[in-house]
Amino acid sequence: MVSARCKMVVKEVLKSMNLHFVVVDLGEVDIMEDLTLEQREKIKAALLISGLELIEDKKAMLIEKIKNVIIQMVHHSDEVLKVNFSTFLSEKLDHDYTYMANLFSEVQGTTIEQFIISNKVERIKELIIYGELNITEIAWKMNYSSVAHLSNQFKKVTGLSPSHFKQLKDKRRSPIEEIGNSNSSTPTKND
Repeated sequence: MVSARCKMVVKEVLKSMNLHFVVVDLGEVDIMEDLTLEQREKIKAALLISGLELIEDKKAMLIEKIKNVIIQMVHHSDEVLKVNFSTFLSEKLDHDYTYMANLFSEVQGTTIEQFIISNKVERIKELIIYGELNITEIAWKMNYSSVAHLSNQFKKVTGLSPSHFKQLKDKRRSPIEEIGNSNSSTPTKND
């Protein structure tokens, strides 16, 4: 629940049920009332209609929080981290990074690092398509140590250099929700 549309849908569902909520952020909603089983099912059904789901399992919630923090940092923030991402994630979610990394890999079938890389590549595609920044500016914006590092990682994931990608006007991007899923349509070098 990172996008404004998702937050709006959740707020509307809760308002339509006359529920009072405190926070709607990073996949979490604090509802002031105690929910009945019927209300919970109503919320679940209303969210499903919009393509969202109610997650109640603590491990699944942690996975969603990890994804949301990564998506927020990669796609919606210009903040430059002063610590490495594992430390940032541990502090942000108040969990041991090794525990989160193992849980994420077990449930998602990919590592947190690969999920970050997949999201960064999608963001780089977006920035290339917009054409407002050159590759050096994109590398700096995306916290790469060099253009070569960005180019190597981009090519490893897409099979194309950033400049070749720029030439392909009809190249399709993956929706954020599908990035890092095993059924993702992001092409790889072997496709």
